[in-house]
Amino acid sequence: MGDRPSGDPRAGFKSQFERLIARLFRRTDDKEDLMEQLREAQEHAVIDADAVSMMEGVMQVADLQVRDLMIPRSQMDVIDIDDPLEKILETVVSTAHSRFPVMEGKRDNIIGILLAKDLLRCLAHEEDDLRGMLRPAVFVPESKRLNIMLRDFRVNRNHIAMVVDEYGGVAGMITIEDVLEQIVGDIEDEHDIEEDDDNIVAMPRQPGRFRVRALTPLEQFNTAFSCTLADDQVDTIGGFVTDHFGRMPHRGEQIDIEGFRFEVQRADARQIHVLIVQRSSTVAEAT
Repeated sequence: MGDRPSGDPRAGFKSQFERLIARLFRRTDDKEDLMEQLREAQEHAVIDADAVSMMEGVMQVADLQVRDLMIPRSQMDVIDIDDPLEKILETVVSTAHSRFPVMEGKRDNIIGILLAKDLLRCLAHEEDDLRGMLRPAVFVPESKRLNIMLRDFRVNRNHIAMVVDEYGGVAGMITIEDVLEQIVGDIEDEHDIEEDDDNIVAMPRQPGRFRVRALTPLEQFNTAFSCTLADDQVDTIGGFVTDHFGRMPHRGEQIDIEGFRFEVQRADARQIHVLIVQRSSTVAEAT
């Protein structure tokens, strides 16, 4: 009497769910196969799209190096230890960062990290030795894996590291937020400002490759790359790429469009955030 009829839809769902779980937990040595299983789980509402996107990010982090996400040296907001306090405060207020690399003489000579909150002691006249307030700077090679970098950030309770090249010079910097954004998508706060000049950035030591924000207007992209990409349905390069995929692409997916290779570097379930772009001719030469 208590048995459910054989046609009960809940019994069918349970059977389907059990088969899906069995697939998810079977051994697989192929990341793409694992991602296909996770996407199938999403299609059957076992997990949601945001969870799948984060899992993709976690696996991609293991394949990326610090050089792939670092802020190039030319774009770092740096404080000069020899500047007067008034100028330093002006820099801190205008950039609204919480931590700053501090240089002495030149950008290659980073002598420590200044926390914006430590400047409060100067304003309160409790401390006048700026050099004595600096925290030690952490230096890491460009080739360091992002998953190892994230572990070190957590273990050492550090939020920022200076990236050095093979010759020991400062190539850039990376923060824990940069790595976390690769997993969960862009983390924007009230101080984030979209600067058009930062929409398209050449990747250091990777000739012909550019990191491009998905919200870059098509007009700006065309001007920067001397091309004529056009789509009456969208205004941004991210929308242009998504339109050609015909669906929301996943991180790591690539597509060739009108002489360009577009690779999705950051994306979530709703939109692309960052693209890696290079001309198809450059790709061919590299191979």
